[in-house]
Amino acid sequence: MNIKAYLKPHCGWSNGVRAIMGKYSLKFEDIDIINQRSNYEEMVRKSGQPLSPCVEIDGVMLADISGEEVENYLLANNLVKATGGSAKVATNAGCSDEEHARMESKPVRFF
Repeated sequence: MNIKAYLKPHCGWSNGVRAIMGKYSLKFEDIDIINQRSNYEEMVRKSGQPLSPCVEIDGVMLADISGEEVENYLLANNLVKATGGSAKVATNAGCSDEEHARMESKPVRFF
């Protein structure tokens, strides 16, 4: 599979997508949409909307999607086999209060 994931460096939703990729040992391109404006522009052009995460799997764009939804897509299309393993982080949640507090001291650019 060719997987491109348009993600924020620090985001609960983005971390959920990364966790699903790890759960199934899937190789993917982690594309930073915060620190590289051209990556964000590419995501918007390809997905037709500005929200993230977006995950492109073999040319199919899954826009504004959670890790849980990515997993459901992979399973429904027989791209992975169900496992009993855990994703180790929430796959359908934004950042926790603790994560937001850690990020307050770091500048974040949104376009």
